[in-house]
Amino acid sequence: MNRRRWMIGCGLAGLATWARPGHAAASGAADPAAARVWSFAVLNQRTVAATAELWNPILQWVSRRSGVHLTLAMGKTAVETTERTVAGAFDFAYTNHLFTPERRQLGWRVLVRFNRPAIHGQIVVPSTSPLGSLVDLQGKTVVFPSREAVVAYHAPRQALHRAGVRVVERFASHQEAAMHQLVSGAADAAGVNDTVMRAYALREGFRYRALWTSAPFPDLPVMVHPRVPNEIVARVQAAFLAMDADREGRRILDDAGALLAADHPLAFVRAHESDYDVYRALWASAPGVAR
Repeated sequence: MNRRRWMIGCGLAGLATWARPGHAAASGAADPAAARVWSFAVLNQRTVAATAELWNPILQWVSRRSGVHLTLAMGKTAVETTERTVAGAFDFAYTNHLFTPERRQLGWRVLVRFNRPAIHGQIVVPSTSPLGSLVDLQGKTVVFPSREAVVAYHAPRQALHRAGVRVVERFASHQEAAMHQLVSGAADAAGVNDTVMRAYALREGFRYRALWTSAPFPDLPVMVHPRVPNEIVARVQAAFLAMDADREGRRILDDAGALLAADHPLAFVRAHESDYDVYRALWASAPGVAR
C-alpha cells in the first residue's frame, strides 16, 4: 500500500521527500537526522482532522528544536494504525497498544508522556439512561473504539466478565466515533477513555454517567522503535522535555490543552518503563484474552 495514504504532512518547510523506515531521503545534508523524514504515529482516539490539529504544531516545534524532521502518520482506524506500528512502519508512536507480551518483544521504548493525571477506562451511559449498574447491561449493546483499545475495551471487558454480564459488542473506528454512537442512541453504553470522553462531552454539550471506572493507567507514552539511532532519540526526547520552557512551545501546549480540555497547563515529562507495569499486569491477569 502506498505510504502516502498513511502519512499526514506536518507542514515543515522543505519536506518534499517521504522516507521509508531505515532509509535516508536524498538531501545532501551532512546531519543524518536532517537527511530523512521520521514518521510519528498517533493512535486514533479522535478524527484524523482533530488529531492533526492537536499534533501537527507539536511535531513542527519539536522538529525545529531537535533538527529531526518528524511527520504525523496514522491509519484510518486505530486497528490500522496499530497494525502498521506493530509491523514496523513507523519510527515513533504515541500509543499504549505495545505492552502485550508479544509486542513487548518488538523492543519499543517509552520516551515521554503528557503530564496529565492517570487515565481510566469507563463504561458510560447518557445521563438520562435508566441503566444504573453493570448488571443492567445484560444483553444490551455496548460500543467500544476497537478490539485493540486497552483502557476502553480490554479493561471494561474484563469488568463485564467478572460481573457475569454478557453484552452485544459493537466496534467503532476510534474513541470519538464510539461516543457518537452513544449520543445518537445506536448503543446503550460505551467503553471509553475517561479523558477523551470528558473532552468530547464538554465540546458537544453531552451529559453522561459512568457505570464503572477502572483503576488508573498512566497516560499514553511517546515510544520509539529500536532501529532509531540513540543520538536521534536523545534529541527528540530533549526537545519534547524543553517545550514548556519556550515561549512558542508554551503557546502550542496551551492550545493543545484547550483541545484536550486539560485542567492544568500541559507539558511533556520523562516516561519510565516501570510506569507502564499496570498495562503489563492487565494482560497477565487476563489469560485467554485476545492479545
